[in-house]
Amino acid sequence: MIRMTLWSYTTLTDSAQGDVDHPCGCTGTVRSVTEADWFLTRDERGNPATSIDRGRDSGPAWTTGNAVTPLLHGRSYFSRLAEELRTVGSGDAVWILDWRGDADERLDGATLGELLVDAIHRGADVRGLVWRSHPDEEKFSEQENVHLAEVVNRAGGEILLDERVRRFGSHHQKLVVIHRADHDASVAFVGGVDLGHGRNDDEGHRGDPQRIEIDARYGSTPAWHDAQLEIRGPAVGDLARTFRERWEDPTPLDHRNPFRDTIRHLVREPRRVQPLPAETASPAKAGDIAVQVLRTYPKKRPSFPFAPDGERSIARAYIKALRRARSFVYIEDQYLWSAEVAGVLAAALHRVRDLRVIAVVPRYPDRDGHVSGPLQRIGQVEAVELVRRAGGERVGLFDLENEDGDPIYVHAKVCIVDDVWMTIGSDNLNLRSWTHDSELTCALLDPTVDERAPRDPANRGDGARRLPRDVRLRLWREHLGHEVPEEQLLDPIAAFAIWRKTASRLDAWHARGGRGSRPVGRVRHHEPEPLARWSTIWVRPIQRLAVDPDGRPRALQRSRSF
Repeated sequence: MIRMTLWSYTTLTDSAQGDVDHPCGCTGTVRSVTEADWFLTRDERGNPATSIDRGRDSGPAWTTGNAVTPLLHGRSYFSRLAEELRTVGSGDAVWILDWRGDADERLDGATLGELLVDAIHRGADVRGLVWRSHPDEEKFSEQENVHLAEVVNRAGGEILLDERVRRFGSHHQKLVVIHRADHDASVAFVGGVDLGHGRNDDEGHRGDPQRIEIDARYGSTPAWHDAQLEIRGPAVGDLARTFRERWEDPTPLDHRNPFRDTIRHLVREPRRVQPLPAETASPAKAGDIAVQVLRTYPKKRPSFPFAPDGERSIARAYIKALRRARSFVYIEDQYLWSAEVAGVLAAALHRVRDLRVIAVVPRYPDRDGHVSGPLQRIGQVEAVELVRRAGGERVGLFDLENEDGDPIYVHAKVCIVDDVWMTIGSDNLNLRSWTHDSELTCALLDPTVDERAPRDPANRGDGARRLPRDVRLRLWREHLGHEVPEEQLLDPIAAFAIWRKTASRLDAWHARGGRGSRPVGRVRHHEPEPLARWSTIWVRPIQRLAVDPDGRPRALQRSRSF
């Protein structure tokens, strides 16, 4: 039996607090929605130490006037990043935060290492912090990250291996900021895509020729689904401050393991970082999208000076947005596996009896051995049980396969609520991402109302917004098949039935041994593989300690709040 936990914050309330049995009964009138209805205020962020909010004096905890381009799939991102890197030179700077980087990963006709070295030779200032990681015997990325640092540092750049994490933690942020001498032309890329092998896939989902080793059922070149954002405008300043805060942290980069001095020498990693140039004004207005930069940092010792009690603005933003959800929640996520996080979804389903939830997840864990598999599956089994108990037939859980029948590894981290609020970033729906690892995500609000019916799917006056709706339609047509007319997907409640029908047809075709024409679409109903009862005896404590750990201060752990 799983006990559902609900979190309530007096600072995260709205006019609809409490039980809601049905939408508000509005008649399609779209009101003027302020960013504060959906975004966190400074107090709600809960981290007064960060320079992000201090950089705006007494202004809001977000920026407006941004241009945002969603880059669906690694190949789209790599192509744009390569285009930008080829044009940087003297007076420009490139700042990188990453979980994994491969110097030999081909972005668009050239490798990442070549593009960065050429930028350095043209006079650009290249800096980066990459998670030090664990040895490759554990199937992480230490050797690859070491090699990237070696290549860049020998050319005169400064890539540092950063292990300033809580025990069993990682730096999971994926950010590239390109500062131009004309700072209004600066651009940032943020999302779920690492600069590494396996990510360079496109909508066809045949995989990256530079393969990555995950569960063998994904094949020799695993199909990979991911998402990134390209951002121009004032939000670039907030993302740059996120880099600056980590770079200027005086804590030693690797304070736990003095034996790694050999690695430090190998990659020519300096013992002290070089100071960054003085901060300049954020870029000027470039569009009309509002962007809120959200992060996760754990409570740790020694503490982050920019987040001494950690930061959980990603968790808090989800909680606030899901409290406003009235029509649907669409999720793409690598790890939907924490009962604590699933409880927030369950609470929304209990509160609004018409709410629908669609979640797209990987068919198999990336590592599904005799030990690693149960450690990864137990959290999802519990989370799925919790959400389905709350929503029943209003919950749809799906995975994906390409037209060859190969499963697609879903690495994207996307959430869309009522075609109004959207996030794309590095965080997953688990306790680790909400409390323990460093994460970086952007929440987006588009002031432009989408006039296509239904004009206000939540029926509360917010109105569907152009950017999140366009992203949802692009993703749904990819997954359900481009043969499905866009008009049939505009209404998310009506389209919920299309998801179920598409998955059921493909499931039935597989059950017949693939006889006859393959049905259109890529979606299958997802059922987590159950665990043997005896395995939970040893799996649960290890899972909570090392696989999905809790990085909150103890007082918050006791109160079950974020």
